[in-house]
Amino acid sequence: MDKNPAKQGKFLPGSRIPIVEEDRLTEDRPDYVLILPWNLLNEVKTQLAYVKAWNAKFVVAVPGLEFS
Repeated sequence: MDKNPAKQGKFLPGSRIPIVEEDRLTEDRPDYVLILPWNLLNEVKTQLAYVKAWNAKFVVAVPGLEFS
Protein backbone atom coordinates (compact mmCIF):
# COMPACT_ATOMS: atom_id res chain seq x y z
CA MET A 1 0.00 0.00 0.00
CA ASP A 2 1.26 3.43 -0.87
CA LYS A 3 -0.54 6.77 -0.95
CA ASN A 4 1.53 7.88 -3.93
CA PRO A 5 -0.55 7.25 -7.10
CA ALA A 6 2.65 7.05 -9.18
CA LYS A 7 3.63 3.87 -7.29
CA GLN A 8 0.20 2.22 -7.27
CA GLY A 9 -0.25 -0.55 -9.82
CA LYS A 10 3.47 -1.35 -9.75
CA PHE A 11 5.41 -4.02 -7.83
CA LEU A 12 8.15 -4.09 -5.22
CA PRO A 13 11.41 -5.01 -6.97
CA GLY A 14 12.50 -8.62 -6.69
CA SER A 15 9.35 -9.77 -4.89
CA ARG A 16 6.52 -8.90 -7.24
CA ILE A 17 4.45 -7.74 -4.24
CA PRO A 18 1.84 -5.38 -5.71
CA ILE A 19 1.63 -1.77 -4.56
CA VAL A 20 -2.03 -0.93 -4.04
CA GLU A 21 -4.09 2.08 -2.94
CA GLU A 22 -4.90 2.60 0.74
CA ASP A 23 -8.58 1.72 0.21
CA ARG A 24 -7.53 -1.91 -0.15
CA LEU A 25 -6.66 -2.01 3.57
CA THR A 26 -10.26 -1.39 4.60
CA GLU A 27 -11.57 -3.70 1.87
CA ASP A 28 -9.26 -6.63 2.61
CA ARG A 29 -8.80 -6.07 6.38
CA PRO A 30 -5.48 -7.92 6.61
CA ASP A 31 -4.29 -9.46 9.87
CA TYR A 32 -0.83 -7.91 9.42
CA VAL A 33 0.39 -4.70 7.80
CA LEU A 34 4.06 -4.78 6.81
CA ILE A 35 5.78 -1.40 7.16
CA LEU A 36 8.90 -1.33 5.01
CA PRO A 37 10.08 2.28 5.55
CA TRP A 38 11.31 1.61 9.11
CA ASN A 39 12.55 5.20 9.39
CA LEU A 40 8.94 6.41 9.04
CA LEU A 41 7.51 3.81 11.41
CA ASN A 42 5.83 6.16 13.88
CA GLU A 43 4.34 8.34 11.15
CA VAL A 44 2.94 5.36 9.24
CA LYS A 45 1.55 3.74 12.40
CA THR A 46 -0.24 6.99 13.25
CA GLN A 47 -1.68 7.31 9.74
CA LEU A 48 -2.86 3.70 9.71
CA ALA A 49 -4.03 3.48 13.33
CA TYR A 50 -7.54 2.63 12.09
CA VAL A 51 -6.40 -0.94 11.26
CA LYS A 52 -6.41 -1.66 15.00
CA ALA A 53 -10.24 -1.57 14.76
CA TRP A 54 -10.10 -5.08 13.28
CA ASN A 55 -7.13 -6.14 15.45
CA ALA A 56 -4.53 -5.94 12.68
CA LYS A 57 -0.90 -5.90 13.76
CA PHE A 58 1.96 -3.87 12.33
CA VAL A 59 5.09 -5.74 11.26
CA VAL A 60 8.52 -4.15 10.83
CA ALA A 61 11.56 -6.14 9.68
CA VAL A 62 14.33 -3.55 10.09
CA PRO A 63 16.40 -3.32 12.21
CA GLY A 64 14.81 -6.50 13.65
CA LEU A 65 11.51 -8.33 13.28
CA GLU A 66 8.87 -6.63 15.41
CA PHE A 67 5.10 -7.10 15.71
CA SER A 68 2.99 -4.40 17.34
